[in-house]
Amino acid sequence: MYRILNAKLLADKIYLMDVEAPRIAKACQPGEFIIVKMDDKGERIPLTICDYNREKGSVTIVFQTVGASTERMAVLKAGDSFEDVVGPLGNPSEFVHEDIEELKKKKFLFVAGGVGTAPVYPQVKWMREHGIDVDVIIGSKSKSLLILEDAMREQAGNLYVTTDDGSYERKGMVTEVIKDLVQNQGKKYDECIAIGPMIMMKFVCLLTRELEIPTIVSLNPVMVDGTGMCGACRITVGGEVKFACVDGPEFDGHLVNFEEAMKRQMMYKSEEGRAVLKESEGDTHHGGCGQCGGDE
Repeated sequence: MYRILNAKLLADKIYLMDVEAPRIAKACQPGEFIIVKMDDKGERIPLTICDYNREKGSVTIVFQTVGASTERMAVLKAGDSFEDVVGPLGNPSEFVHEDIEELKKKKFLFVAGGVGTAPVYPQVKWMREHGIDVDVIIGSKSKSLLILEDAMREQAGNLYVTTDDGSYERKGMVTEVIKDLVQNQGKKYDECIAIGPMIMMKFVCLLTRELEIPTIVSLNPVMVDGTGMCGACRITVGGEVKFACVDGPEFDGHLVNFEEAMKRQMMYKSEEGRAVLKESEGDTHHGGCGQCGGDE
């Protein structure tokens, strides 16, 4: 059993939990994720790691209620437990393996949208711990949905906040802030890391390609099973078939076929859509989730 040490509401339908998982806390790196399971009847839920405390042996998760399982998770409180927590899974952010002195020569821009702020936070924190100042943009639909602003402000060199409706700080999309920083303020970036809704990452990549800024995206929004078995996160990157949960979750955003990925994401939500995908993708679909018939 994995005890919940802390549970709180961050914003409307967005929750944070600190979970006791010493082995995962000891091994995890920015960019990786875990799978939680509430009980023997609950489904496996992939969640990116928002933070970790190696000394206390805990990992922090942030999730938004989008279905029955996350609604059940939302009522859990400190003292309750998850039956299973598996991880760390996926691959850590590429910069974790780079030479620190070389990283210090680069200028990074992190772009976080909505709940995507959660997986951006440990990356920015890692940068600060290694003496690297980075610029961060956080975007949300409104002030009421903004999360982790204070925590991010402590770690970022510069933090820029924007809301779609203008209810807090700037008004507009994150892409408008990127344009302002580069075109009006003359900032130069060697790399951009964008994490958020698929549509946000798509438009960030369209812009950064124009601006000639290499961009990494995290495709955690398309994961369902988290093991590469169900086929939900099957994507095309640079013309090659990849699976976000085992090959990623981070990829070169300029090579990701976002149109295909978003179409699959919608189709996978229905039984009919899953059947069509299984038929059209054949052996490359992957099976085993019990939802698409691939294990029959």
